[in-house]
Amino acid sequence: MARELQVISNYQKPRQPKPEWLKIRLGDPANQNQVLKLIEGLNLHTVCQEARCPNIFECWSDRTATFMLGGDICTRHCGFCAVGKGQPGSLDTEEPRHVAEAVRHLNLAHTVITSVNRDDLADGGAAHWAETVREVRALNPDCKIEVLIPDFNGDEAALNTVLDARPDVLNHNTETIARLYRRVRPDAGYEQSLTLLKRAATRRDREQRRMFTKSGIMVRLGETFDEVVELMKDLRAVSCDIMTIGQYLQPYEKRLPVERYVTPAEFSSWRDIGMTLGFKHVESSPLTRSSYHARQQTEIEPSLSEPPAVAGGYSL
Repeated sequence: MARELQVISNYQKPRQPKPEWLKIRLGDPANQNQVLKLIEGLNLHTVCQEARCPNIFECWSDRTATFMLGGDICTRHCGFCAVGKGQPGSLDTEEPRHVAEAVRHLNLAHTVITSVNRDDLADGGAAHWAETVREVRALNPDCKIEVLIPDFNGDEAALNTVLDARPDVLNHNTETIARLYRRVRPDAGYEQSLTLLKRAATRRDREQRRMFTKSGIMVRLGETFDEVVELMKDLRAVSCDIMTIGQYLQPYEKRLPVERYVTPAEFSSWRDIGMTLGFKHVESSPLTRSSYHARQQTEIEPSLSEPPAVAGGYSL
């Protein structure tokens, strides 16, 4: 409780009005309702709902969703997140099969699976993750599987448990720059997240796998333009293939405030710089989130053991 109070103590700033470019396109409510009924019927959670994603109408109208494992209560106290905090319940042993069934019913070509942090579990939920990937693969052999995993408190064995299930994309968000970690992610570590991505890329290259590594951040939590570029360099130094950059939106009053709204032109500049640095894809726009256009991001062919680029004045 003390940590939660520390995180929210300085948030009492008035909300800024949203600019025109953050208006959200509403989709087909019939498709949205069909997805919602399926999810509720299988006792599943989606990060689309729990994190109040601004793209929920667009994605659900396109019959896509990001499934969230481990319940809807997180053991961490990140200052930006809308997901509930506290002591989670026990894992649902039927959840891996239910996710696989939902993917089949929605006929997905690319599915994204994430979770709350489960620091109450010895392996952080890694075995549950791996079982879900295997169940989805068995029931949907042609579907690409992207996992958006927590840091597992730096436990390499837990990471390897997930990698053993052979996902097509290993995603782990850095969320923000190193300087802001204590404020934004008080229970996590910047270097720990980079180490996780490096370990995943190293194992991929060693085993000659066809797998992407991916990470994402939110902007205007207090970082500068150049600090984002430095973070991009750090991600390329650990062979991260794909990056997402989106505008942070305050989910409710007791979360971190928006320091400022970033213009579309700035997002375009980061995308151009990222491609110069050697990312295979950079999804950078005000409404970008980790799983936004996830399928399109992986339509390029993965290349193995490709060193980070040095070009365009942004040397690593």
